[in-house]
Amino acid sequence: MGHTFLVVPTGHGVGLSTVSMGLLRACERQGFRVGFHRPIAQPGEATADVSTRIVRNVTSLEPPLPVAADEAERMLSEDRLDALMERVVEAHAAVSRSCDVVVVEGLWASEEQLYAPRVNAALARALDAEPVLVCAPGGRPAADVVEEIEIGARGYDVPVAGVILNMVASEAPPDDAGPAALAGSRTPIDPRAWPCYDELARVGLRLVGAVPLAADLLAPRVCDLADALHAEVLFPGEMRWRRVRSVTLCGRAVPGIIDAFRRGSLLIFPSDRHDVLMAASLASLGGEQLAGLLLTHGEDPDERVLRLCRRAFERGLPVLRVSDNSLQTAVAIDHLDRRIPADDRERAEAAMNHVASHIDAAWLRETIGTPRQPRVTPAAFRHQLIQGAREAQARIVLPEGDEPRTVKAAAICQERGIARCVLLADPSRVRAVAADHGVRLPESLTIIDPLASIDPYVGPMVELRRHKGLTESMARDQLQDPVVLGTMMLQQGEVDGLVSGAVHTTANTIRPALQLIRTRPGFHIVSSCFFMLLPEQVLVFADCAVNPDPDAEQLAEIAIATADTAAAFGIEPIVAMISYATGDSAGGAEVEKVARATAMARERRPDLEIDGPLQYDAALVPSVGAAKAPGSPVAGRARVFIFPDLNTGNTTYKAVQRSAGVVSIGPVLQGLARPVNDLSRGATVEDIVFTIAITAIQARRGG
Repeated sequence: MGHTFLVVPTGHGVGLSTVSMGLLRACERQGFRVGFHRPIAQPGEATADVSTRIVRNVTSLEPPLPVAADEAERMLSEDRLDALMERVVEAHAAVSRSCDVVVVEGLWASEEQLYAPRVNAALARALDAEPVLVCAPGGRPAADVVEEIEIGARGYDVPVAGVILNMVASEAPPDDAGPAALAGSRTPIDPRAWPCYDELARVGLRLVGAVPLAADLLAPRVCDLADALHAEVLFPGEMRWRRVRSVTLCGRAVPGIIDAFRRGSLLIFPSDRHDVLMAASLASLGGEQLAGLLLTHGEDPDERVLRLCRRAFERGLPVLRVSDNSLQTAVAIDHLDRRIPADDRERAEAAMNHVASHIDAAWLRETIGTPRQPRVTPAAFRHQLIQGAREAQARIVLPEGDEPRTVKAAAICQERGIARCVLLADPSRVRAVAADHGVRLPESLTIIDPLASIDPYVGPMVELRRHKGLTESMARDQLQDPVVLGTMMLQQGEVDGLVSGAVHTTANTIRPALQLIRTRPGFHIVSSCFFMLLPEQVLVFADCAVNPDPDAEQLAEIAIATADTAAAFGIEPIVAMISYATGDSAGGAEVEKVARATAMARERRPDLEIDGPLQYDAALVPSVGAAKAPGSPVAGRARVFIFPDLNTGNTTYKAVQRSAGVVSIGPVLQGLARPVNDLSRGATVEDIVFTIAITAIQARRGG
């Protein structure tokens, strides 16, 4: 049973959910195994409340569903508080069983939920939880803030663990800071410099966090604004990515509002203000990434003007329309709910990181215990692979169908329900190999004679490669290769994945996939990674098999693809970009390439923890990381290692594998639209089984 923090508000509008999730992230950063629990939903929220859904979206946790608000209210009205707490305790026990610490989010009082303080006090008792009080100072005098907190603390008959001030007035980040600026400072915190620290200490309360107000954390996406206003979307553009950082009511001529044409600005104006429409479109084409345009009065803009502006819309400028007038619309926007939507992963990640960076890490270590890095052990990883593959129930084609190790692996997978295997080989040859090696072939195992199965794929293959001059006779010749035939089966959707390489080279496996399957949207290259099953944990190495000398852009793509692969298999995607130098400790073209790749990867995926250049030991060993890269969010914590070239990656993975006696699984191919995986020609039967399982899981998640 682990530690439990109950995060509760001292008043309304304190940002309770954001602080709860930020505390969760702060505990993760200290290496604790964490859990999250929202026991009771707020009125008006679905059963799977926003906090629970956000935690599910941005972490690997699966917190239980809360008790619905109407059900909780009914039980309270029937004087069944004890019964309600029994349900909460049962759910909490399942969460806390394997955790060092569980963050429990309490209730905030509203007109519909006046019972919140009473229920929060009951939660603290029932869960043996330590309350953490959250207060938003709001510019009030320190004495008033302390009085509110002190009154809140009196509502609990258990000691209060600490106090967190949220939305403390501070200078907002610059407009062009972007999501990266919201990751939060990693500089050491001196709690004594926080507001109200001494005043709270005098009344026996410890201030454990002071979170500055960050304007960007309140910036909704344009699509969120459209939903809230029930706006008509004339041109969607990049409405799911662009954020509203400022709102301008365009009542003056263009020269009077020209300063509003800047990044993140939403312009509100009547539909017949064609001067503003054209000026904003010109600004957008000139590189100013406006949040969007909101046309009012519900009228149609002149079609001729829209045609002139269409290029700006096609390049991402969103355009919405509402029926209200401009003033009504501006007032409605000012009163919108600023809580983070459940599907806004970028904003949720930024908020969690921002809060986590302003919580006293020393207090966490003192309160919870010795920090411990979260690790996926090899045994847990293997178990997760097999279970995940069984759930996927994927059909995997094996072109090397009469190769003895492959036949054994296929029989094992079929018997254990890991995958539905398809062997491409002469059936009589497969049966002979099985007999020679004492393998019992399950009756459900599919065996297809490749030479008798070519005809249906000739036409589709010609269509795919006609632009390269492929003829029917050429296609028929190429389909004699079982790898090509298996790839066409995958391309046609008749199987879910392909595994080859026991007797073929990596090029023989990848080339048909590149020609016939091609890459996933957003990816331009195929790369590879290895799961390295160290005694204490599983690491991911890339690229160790495919790209000899990737440039900075390709290296960034490899990092993103590998982080996604790691996350899909339950490994925390903390990504280290490896080099022979850490930070700016040494120069050189290779170090500069890694630095550029790191910047590109961060820009494309600000939700990921990525840092570099880092030396291998600085990325892996906490003490070395602290000494060589004290400000790094990754140093000493890395789970994913991206090497600058194939020479480094392949050499390192083999050195670790052979010298440390480490089991490696891979190469796992990344970036293809459908899963294809290559085997080492020295692969064991166990290696092939796990590669089939990996391919099945990739098939379930779409490649």
